[in-house]
Amino acid sequence: MKLLLLSLNPGATRPFLDGVRGGASLHVGYIGDAQAAYADAPWVLAERRAIEALGHEIADITARDLTATEFAATLSAVDAVYVAGGSTFALLEALRVTGSDVVLAERVRDGLPYIGLSAGSIIVGPDIAPASIMDDPADGPALADFGGLGLIDRTVIPHADGLLAPYPPSLIAETVATYGASHQLLTLRDDQALLIDGDRETVIDSAPAPAPAPTAAE
Repeated sequence: MKLLLLSLNPGATRPFLDGVRGGASLHVGYIGDAQAAYADAPWVLAERRAIEALGHEIADITARDLTATEFAATLSAVDAVYVAGGSTFALLEALRVTGSDVVLAERVRDGLPYIGLSAGSIIVGPDIAPASIMDDPADGPALADFGGLGLIDRTVIPHADGLLAPYPPSLIAETVATYGASHQLLTLRDDQALLIDGDRETVIDSAPAPAPAPTAAE
């Protein structure tokens, strides 16, 4: 398996994708179900722009609108999949209600490169329950349980440096105190990512996106 699990900053994304087919132009599937309730929020637009800036062809995928068969066919047409941040529970529900969670896990185990950010990183673990303090479980009312994709044996806790206003240090500390004894957790700062290549897991640096170059008018 090849996975890159981001907390926030996308700096590790380019080298990860450069390792797919020798860095050729890729078709990247962008699963945005976690962001459905946020539409044109600035952070949603910023995340999308950071991926578009890599220069690959982006194919939008809304898992909730596809049957498992359609979802499988869509994944067959991409070279890598990017699962965006947002509501962890809305994301897992969108995959679960159609059976696409099983399809996605199978394809990643078979070698489809996977990039997740925040919620997209959390769902690959065995259980998303530790995200209950960071996100609202009511966003996924159809979930009968909080089992994740089970691709790794730990639950990623992103934004662990507490620098984002919605996730202050006190909230991160509460998450670890509440779930640390019952779940295997991996806390990631926003300048870190977990890189998985086969059986090897490494926490690596992931820098912020560079600031856009000023235009002539500026």
